[in-house]
Amino acid sequence: MDRTGLPLEGIRVIEFTHMVMGPTCGMILADLGAEVIKIEPPGGDKTRKLPGLGIGFFRSFNRNKKSVVLDIQSPEGHAAAVELIGQSDVVLENFRPGLMKKLGLDYGTLSRDCPHLIYASHKGFLPGPYENRLALDEVVQNMAGLTYMTGPRGRPLRAGSSVNDIMGGMFGAIGVLAALQERHRTGRGQEIQSALFENCALLASQHMQQFLMTGEAPPPLPSRVSAWSVYDVFTLADDEQLFIGAVSDKQFQTLCQVLERPDLAGDAALATNAQRVAVRPALLEKLGETLRSHRIEELQPRLEAAGIPYAPIVRPDQLVQDRHLLESGGLVPMQTEDGEITQAVLLPLLMGGRRPGVRRPLPKVGEHTAEIMARLHQQRPALS
Repeated sequence: MDRTGLPLEGIRVIEFTHMVMGPTCGMILADLGAEVIKIEPPGGDKTRKLPGLGIGFFRSFNRNKKSVVLDIQSPEGHAAAVELIGQSDVVLENFRPGLMKKLGLDYGTLSRDCPHLIYASHKGFLPGPYENRLALDEVVQNMAGLTYMTGPRGRPLRAGSSVNDIMGGMFGAIGVLAALQERHRTGRGQEIQSALFENCALLASQHMQQFLMTGEAPPPLPSRVSAWSVYDVFTLADDEQLFIGAVSDKQFQTLCQVLERPDLAGDAALATNAQRVAVRPALLEKLGETLRSHRIEELQPRLEAAGIPYAPIVRPDQLVQDRHLLESGGLVPMQTEDGEITQAVLLPLLMGGRRPGVRRPLPKVGEHTAEIMARLHQQRPALS
């Protein structure tokens, strides 16, 4: 086993995954110190070669892993996979419903000989009427209210990231960590399931609760009645945009001082948030007229010094130069499978004052096959 000094050192994970959801779970466990062995088919995981918006999937979610090529549909590859699983603590998979059972690599089959095994499946749906449907992030975003809430009324819009895939992998990892803790007490493993639809329903739960409390269907966010009067994107000089949120009476007064609008600060009709919300369109128009004359580079430091929440509208390509990400150690170099250097975003996590980081180059297809296969007949380490 690799020496990492990290919490999951000594835990071996076998990963049968592709795309985003399952690989995210494996990446989290690998970042936390587990030895994660990614089983790829001959020719490699097809995620490595996705074009367009999928081009960054493999590099984003497969760091700190080892790559082994096995044809698990062949007798030899299947036997090697089963033997390797027997020497491991955790199995991850995110293939279509029924495939792993068809291959004899499902939890029910494997657990007969490996009662210690923790088996995490990442699916579209948990068991129920939809469980055999195929799902994608965008499918469940439509099914669970996220596209409806994100886009303008009548124009549903998916979130600009694979939010359910990534969060589904996170919940899979949480389940694995809980199962490892339970195994310390019982000596037995268990099956864990994480699913895209249920994940998205959790994201929509605040809006569901809003309906249950008010009896009214919540409008899409672009059509919402804001809880705060100043909570919007404003256009500044040179057509640059800046979000500003003044969510208390004190912050509103401070914003008026920054913008040199004593007339608004002293207006008794704008004294409370409720009063300001009642005249929100007119108030935003007045603030917008003032902000049109401000340059973003001079206004941002003044807002920060005054303690006013603000944010420029940043593109992902601009984040690779983000001062905070770079200086805080959240964006670090990583050698890719072809020997180049890219930048990797680390887990948003600090443990004992350190960030779990990149320990190894991104694996080439089958790079660790010989190393791992040579260990097959060694005695499995005792369970921790």
